[in-house]
Amino acid sequence: MIANMKVMLHPIPSRLVNIDIKITRWMARYSLKVLRLGLGVIFVWFGALKLFPGLSPAEDLVRNTIYFVDPDIFLPVLAIWEVLIGLGFLLGFFTHKFERLTILLLFLQMPGTALPLILLPEVVWVRFPFVLTLEGQYIIKNLAIIGSALALGATVRGGRIDPEPSSV
Repeated sequence: MIANMKVMLHPIPSRLVNIDIKITRWMARYSLKVLRLGLGVIFVWFGALKLFPGLSPAEDLVRNTIYFVDPDIFLPVLAIWEVLIGLGFLLGFFTHKFERLTILLLFLQMPGTALPLILLPEVVWVRFPFVLTLEGQYIIKNLAIIGSALALGATVRGGRIDPEPSSV
């Protein structure tokens, strides 16, 4: 194990530096576009499923979590909300005009997605605090969505990923 760690700490062999530079530049150029596209597809897809009763695997989870609001009203509202978030990210693939609003909609929605962790512990935990059910994993993955939205939010004023920072 220690020997493997030493190998990882060594710099890239000189014959691979040019390949590394090209790959890093490619990732810097396309990563945010792929991130927008991925988030857009996820939100449009998952939101659209909620518009059709019985199709969304998350429907029962939502119905059981938001028991204080009529789920027959709440589910379509949530579905449209999620589709709007998705469309905002997909439009952000072409223009950043709606990105602030899209990220705001996402961050207003995210606390609700975490409610089952508190309100339905028997549904999301096999063994608290480490072993999650599939529903719990579905919720926890939202941490990656939040991180993705933060990365995109950092670019709304013209920020970008620089593959060659001036200092390391």
